[in-house]
Amino acid sequence: MMVAVGSTNPVKTEAARQAFGHAWPGASLDVEPVTVRSGVPEQPMSDLECIEGARNRAILAREALDAEYGVGLEAGLVHVGGLWFNCGWAVVTDATFREGIGSTFRVPVPTVVVRKVERGAELAEVMDEVLGENDARSAGYFGVLTGGAVTRLRASTDAVVAALAPFAHQALFDWLPRDNG
Repeated sequence: MMVAVGSTNPVKTEAARQAFGHAWPGASLDVEPVTVRSGVPEQPMSDLECIEGARNRAILAREALDAEYGVGLEAGLVHVGGLWFNCGWAVVTDATFREGIGSTFRVPVPTVVVRKVERGAELAEVMDEVLGENDARSAGYFGVLTGGAVTRLRASTDAVVAALAPFAHQALFDWLPRDNG
C-alpha cells in the first residue's frame, strides 16, 4: 500500500507509518514523504486553516506520488471560548477524494506566547525564549508542555489514526467525494 505524506518532516512520516500499520496490521506499507505546499499561512490560527492546510498537503502528496493514500498534517493555534490552544489536524484522502479528518488533543497556549506569535514569531522560538530552553522545535509544543508525556509523534499518530476511522469502517460513513476541480 503506497502512502504519500505531504511533508519531509520525519515525525509526520513516522506518524503515518504507525497509524496505517495499526489500521492495516501486516500490510506491506510504502510510506513516502514529499514536499508540497499547505496553501495556508506558516502559522495557522484556526481549526479551519489547519484542516485546509492538512487537506491540501494530503491531496497534493497523493497526486505527486500517485499513491493510494495521501496524508497531510498541519498544526496551529486555535481560539476556543476565550482561550488559545495548540492543536494538530490530519487529513487522509484517496484517489476518489474520500477523506477522513482527525485531530490531536489540545494543549493550552499562554497569552504571552500567542501575542508574540501574532506579531510574527514562530511558536518554537517563543517557547524557547519563554522557557529559557532550546528544545521546543525537536520536542514539539505537546512534548514541552506535557513534560514528554505526550510526544509530537504520539499526538500526530493519534490524529492520523482518527482520520483513518472512516476508511476502516466505510459502511458507517456517508462518503461525499470532494470535488477537487
